[in-house]
Amino acid sequence: MTPGRSCPLDYQVPAATFSGEPAFACDTLYVVGGLYGNEQALAALHTRLLREPLARVVVNGDAHWFDVEPALFARIEQQLAPYMLLRGNVETELGRPDHSGHGCGCAYPDEVPEQAVAWSNAIHQRLTATVQQLPGMPEQLAARATTALVNVGGQRVAISHGDEQSLAGWQCDRQALRSIERQQQLGRWCEHHQISVLATSHTCSPAALATEHWAVINNGAAGMPNFNNGQYGLITRIATQPSLSALYRAQVGNLYIEALPLNYDQAAFFDEFDRNWPAGSPAALSYRDRITQGTNDQPLDALLGGFTLASTLCALEAHFV
Repeated sequence: MTPGRSCPLDYQVPAATFSGEPAFACDTLYVVGGLYGNEQALAALHTRLLREPLARVVVNGDAHWFDVEPALFARIEQQLAPYMLLRGNVETELGRPDHSGHGCGCAYPDEVPEQAVAWSNAIHQRLTATVQQLPGMPEQLAARATTALVNVGGQRVAISHGDEQSLAGWQCDRQALRSIERQQQLGRWCEHHQISVLATSHTCSPAALATEHWAVINNGAAGMPNFNNGQYGLITRIATQPSLSALYRAQVGNLYIEALPLNYDQAAFFDEFDRNWPAGSPAALSYRDRITQGTNDQPLDALLGGFTLASTLCALEAHFV
């Protein structure tokens, strides 16, 4: 199978993973997936957290991708140290002692073009060379857990990079979540494990679905634009009180599940990206248009039921459009 499409056996999430005791309890939780080595997005996260000093943070994988300068990679790792860090497919493959043959480990579905898979594998090769220049870094990445279970406001929140079944699973993307069969499967799973919220990332495209008893929220990317109304990243906030900054939200029990914009220094990120990934490089070919122009999606496209747009959206559109 083409590297980048395969899914290693050790990516599977054991069935009992989310049946145990939560790692910690809090009233406000941020889940940050897909930072992709954007140091400016990380700085924006730090600024936001100054307003909520008691909030806890779980970085649920793919914190690295574009940060191929060893000093930049190490600097991001240092800044992430205060948070709970999970492995995404990027960290998992970077942490392997031997070349696995799985490329970036993205487990891309068939509809993703072969050229996009090849670009991702090429980015992964460069990032592997970066990590090999940092003593102890592969072991540091490999030591991270793949999932987390957290108590937020007395309700159980499950966190994975991909989905509840696989580290790089795509069953929390929009197409999968639209399926009635998939929704029923998630409902049974949430009931069995007493889960109120499943927070994921991985697919690089936001999706959000809520019912009376449970919700799934996929933040897409914290370190890249997700929509057509501005070059901002997206993070997940789960808390007992709503945020005035939410783009969209749902409520399950006493929890507000929200997507928040991460407004980073775009010019600084563009300069850093172009320095590391000049025209013609695999990352420039694959991602530069998205980074500079956003995507074709509207925030409403991410909402699959149960979530509603918040007033923040109007302010964003007035600022960016």
